[in-house]
Amino acid sequence: MSEFYTMKIAGLERSLKKFPVSDSLDIAAFILFGDVEITIASARELLKKVPEFDYILTPEAKSIPLAYEMARQSGKPYIVARKGVKVYMGNPVEVSVTSITTQKEQKLHLGEDEVNLIKGKKVLIVDDVISTGESLSAVRELVKRAGGIESAACAVLAEGDAAERDDIIFLEKLPLFFK
Repeated sequence: MSEFYTMKIAGLERSLKKFPVSDSLDIAAFILFGDVEITIASARELLKKVPEFDYILTPEAKSIPLAYEMARQSGKPYIVARKGVKVYMGNPVEVSVTSITTQKEQKLHLGEDEVNLIKGKKVLIVDDVISTGESLSAVRELVKRAGGIESAACAVLAEGDAAERDDIIFLEKLPLFFK
């Protein structure tokens, strides 16, 4: 039998299924894929909180719907930091990251075209959930290496200790579940 954690996000109630990440820790999975209602509402509420920006940058993949919706509502473009180099990405910039959900090292990449777009521009970093901050650190490093200026970093949820951070903007706190 599955356990759930129920919470309100952007005024909408959601029941998040719990999953083990270790023998002593469960997380409640927040999945934007397919939930258009929560994506639209979360984008609207985050846009009310963030400062001015020129571009949105999000890591691949779970936060792409949110970045798209924030771009649609704001009229500003979005860029995806890719997990793999694609043939069309000339001279890619690469950063390594290990997050709580992947549990292994991954790499994030920006191609030369994306680097040229954000160079000297205000970049809003968007993610679905910030937990350990490892993914955020990697995206911040990409912005820095590309010559961009971080406007702010935001997420729908701040998980665990991330909710105590003062360098991120988020809508709700998501607890960790220790066994």
